[in-house]
Amino acid sequence: MEPRIIPLAGADAAEVCELITHNMGNIDSIGNAVFLAGKIRKACAHSTFMFHGVGFDIHQRFEEKNLREGLDSILADQRRIGGIIADRTRIPKNKAMQLFRDARTKSANDALKYGIVHEVSDLQIPSNSHIITLVGS
Repeated sequence: MEPRIIPLAGADAAEVCELITHNMGNIDSIGNAVFLAGKIRKACAHSTFMFHGVGFDIHQRFEEKNLREGLDSILADQRRIGGIIADRTRIPKNKAMQLFRDARTKSANDALKYGIVHEVSDLQIPSNSHIITLVGS
């Protein structure tokens, strides 16, 4: 089978394919934003979604300017990710921002309640499906 190139962003991306995301275990951190790209989102019953604040490693001298720039970057990333969460779920933006401060793990049933997923079900893959697996380290 010849590989297909599928754009993951842009005005026409939604017309190219129907992206279905299915959490079969744990989705952590920025993976939640990637998961929310799915037009149809599902999770297995024992799956979890872990939310925490944005952070970075400091490998430089501590000065006020560097700390302010780092904090500004963190807050901008959290606002951007919080906006994605608010746009794609039933979680208001202020509650999405609170998810970062709380640093909590949500169950599949919580995810269903908040609109992170549309359905809690076991994974069933139709035989003619095109599958892309994302695995982080």
